[in-house]
Amino acid sequence: MNRKEKEQIVSDLCKKIEGYKAVVLTHYRGLNVEQISQLRKRLREEKVYYHVIKNTLMRLASKGTDLEKLNDYFEGPTAIAISYGDPILLAKVLSEFIKTQPSLEIKVGLIEGRVAPPEDVKALATMPSREVLLAQILGGIQMSGGQVVGAILSILQQMLGVVQARVNQLAESTSSTT
Repeated sequence: MNRKEKEQIVSDLCKKIEGYKAVVLTHYRGLNVEQISQLRKRLREEKVYYHVIKNTLMRLASKGTDLEKLNDYFEGPTAIAISYGDPILLAKVLSEFIKTQPSLEIKVGLIEGRVAPPEDVKALATMPSREVLLAQILGGIQMSGGQVVGAILSILQQMLGVVQARVNQLAESTSSTT
């Protein structure tokens, strides 16, 4: 690979790093080409970029970016997965793949600027997706709102009951005096 090709790869990687939500470095030793292709295909379905790049080129591309926090992990066979969407989906796809192909190892993650050890990336895979979490929060808010409305209506009904009882009492007292 000549210098011009290397510069192009570094430039392309720099562009791909921009706007990421999650980056996960993996150790892929023990996987054959077909298995890596299956992983790439599955990640591509989730709009995740997955590529094997030389560590020296990754170090060059990471200069001045958040990815620089991962420089210590650019050793040995390393592939990078870059997600621009929900980090949970990236973690889920990798975890699912590891169940069938344990040769793939998660080295480290960078989730929205925070370095995440492999355990954190795997734990992220057990969480519901962002959409599900938002739906659960909204459901909780709506239920609470419904409960507040129910309490207010109950108080109003009690007050109306007291007012009606007073009206009935006044009506009885005026009819008995006449």
